[in-house]
Amino acid sequence: MSGHDWEQLGLWSAVLASGLYHGVNPAMGWPLAVSNGLLAHSGRALLAALGYLAAGHALAVLAVTLPFGMLSALVAWQAQIRIGASLLLIAGGIALLLRRGHPRALVRIAPSRLALWSFAVAIAHGAGLMLVPIYLGLCRTNSEPGHQAAATLAGANLGMALAVALLHTLAMFAMGGGMAWLVYRYLGLQFVSRSWFNLEAVWALSLMLVGMLALGLEAFG
Repeated sequence: MSGHDWEQLGLWSAVLASGLYHGVNPAMGWPLAVSNGLLAHSGRALLAALGYLAAGHALAVLAVTLPFGMLSALVAWQAQIRIGASLLLIAGGIALLLRRGHPRALVRIAPSRLALWSFAVAIAHGAGLMLVPIYLGLCRTNSEPGHQAAATLAGANLGMALAVALLHTLAMFAMGGGMAWLVYRYLGLQFVSRSWFNLEAVWALSLMLVGMLALGLEAFG
C-alpha cells in the first residue's frame, strides 16, 4: 500500500473510532433512550428512541460537512481550508473546556423530539465539527484544479460526506445502542445515576487533539 492509501485507511478508521466514542458518551443521548424504554416498558421504544437520536446526529454531521462538499474551490484551497477547520476545532475544544457543565441527560423527552435534541446537542458539542478535518483529508486530491470539473468534484465530495456521516452514525448507533441495552436490560437507570461519568473535559480535549493531529498531517503529509 502507498502512503496515500495508509493515510486514507487511517482517516476512515478515525471516522469509525469517533462514532464509537460519540456513542459511548452519555451526553449524546443514549440514557434518554433507556429512559424512554423503561417508562414505556418496551424494548421497541428504546430502539425507536435510538433511531431518532441517530437521525439527529447524522443530520448534524451532514449540516457541518456538506457545505465543504459543495465548495468547488476545495481543490485549489484544500490546504488553507483544512488548516482553518483544524484551528476552528481546537478553538471549539478550548471553549468547551472553559465552560464545562454536567450534562443533564436523564430527563424525559418525547421520542418525537429526540431527533431535534440530538441534532442540537451534536452541533453544540462540536460532534460534526470533529469530523471536518478528517472529511477534508478524505476529499484530498492530487489533481490540479483545471483537470477536474467543478460539478464532478462537488458530486464526489457530497458522496464522501454522506459516506462519512453513514459510517460514523452506524458506529455511534452500535456503541450507544449497546450501552443503552445493557443499562435497560440488566443495570437500570439507578446504576447510571450512581456511577455517572462526565466526559465533558475528555470531549473538549479530544476536539483539540483531532485539530492538532489534522494540522500535523497537513504540515508533514
